[in-house]
Amino acid sequence: MIDKLGEHLLFNSEALRLRSTRQQMLASNVVNAETPWYQAKDFDFARALRDATAAPRASSYAATASNPASRSPVASAAPAIYPRVAYQASGEGNTVDMDAERAYFADNALRYEAALRALNQQVKTMLSAIQG
Repeated sequence: MIDKLGEHLLFNSEALRLRSTRQQMLASNVVNAETPWYQAKDFDFARALRDATAAPRASSYAATASNPASRSPVASAAPAIYPRVAYQASGEGNTVDMDAERAYFADNALRYEAALRALNQQVKTMLSAIQG
């Protein structure tokens, strides 16, 4: 039963983890906007989420409860990172476009908040069902 509860929460928890990873990556792009030859990085969020939620999970909660590192076998799966294609590279080869980075950053932050609210609602619903 606990396995099913974990699987129920998996999608939004993985979405949060990946949104956080992407936010860090976008912040790194912004910080390195003036670094010569820096290549802006990103990853395909939809593919990463699909891969993370489709990965095999531990068969029983009892097996994972004794080993906290194995509670989320997909947590160690990192998304495939690729250099973002530059619309216009700087003279020093830097591919960070600050306008695009700001837009990606704001969009990702908004989607992170939405995933957090969805996960919060799932937990409240399950808590309500448990309490009766």
